[in-house]
Amino acid sequence: MPVQIITDSSTDLAPDFRPKPEVLPLTIHFDSQSFLDGVELSHRGFYERLVESDQLPTTSQATPYAFAQAFARARQAGRQVVAITISAKLSGTYQSAVLAAEEFPEDVFVVDSHSVTIGAGILVEYATALAQSGLSAREIAQAVERERDKVQLVALLDTLEYLKRGGRISKTVALAGSLLSIKPVVSLNQGEVELLGKARGSRQGNNMLVQRIAAAGGVDFSRPVLLGYTGLSDALLQKYIQDSKALWAGQVDSLPVTTVGGAVGTHVGPGAIAVAFFRP
Repeated sequence: MPVQIITDSSTDLAPDFRPKPEVLPLTIHFDSQSFLDGVELSHRGFYERLVESDQLPTTSQATPYAFAQAFARARQAGRQVVAITISAKLSGTYQSAVLAAEEFPEDVFVVDSHSVTIGAGILVEYATALAQSGLSAREIAQAVERERDKVQLVALLDTLEYLKRGGRISKTVALAGSLLSIKPVVSLNQGEVELLGKARGSRQGNNMLVQRIAAAGGVDFSRPVLLGYTGLSDALLQKYIQDSKALWAGQVDSLPVTTVGGAVGTHVGPGAIAVAFFRP
């Protein structure tokens, strides 16, 4: 039976990735206004509003109803479903999908990505390739669960202030990251944000990203790789690509790049760059 991959809008896929999964939007709230992420508010539009807003926006999860509707559409089309969501430790979206899947116990499988943004994005790419190869939904879900902890997501942030305000890290970690105006390097560990180090300036931060990739054992180039950035310009990311070209030379013809949307940008802020890959 054909398999439909479904995900949520915190999973920032490469713009030209095909075939596109169905993406259920989270909701972004600016003061009294609410927008469906990526539907009523583009990535660029989000950062333009973020710069102008006096208050930090908030986000809310995709609902069980939205997942139930998506699952029903897929079943009516004769498809099984694998739903891959943002880490359950960062959002209630995973639980929404689990509740909705109870109506379809034999045909819908929900997987916690243990990641977010481009980290979850490369898992969706991996699952899509498995679906095209003809595996069943159960087989795809089992394969994704086996491989998800090989996904490495490392980011260089401009500040930890947004993560602190959103309650994603402790005040103690945020204070450590703000000392001496350093740029924090963060990762995800079992779905939770982890501070890896503190860099003084973008060049040292880029070096720390390269070192983190080396510490993970390198990149498995037989699987998806994806880079992302927050804000209105990719200048910092392009500098990182240039500074780290020894990692990619001879391995890939080009590196896919995407913007990180409002569902995650709300908690990270502008000026961040990130790389996601599978370790060998």
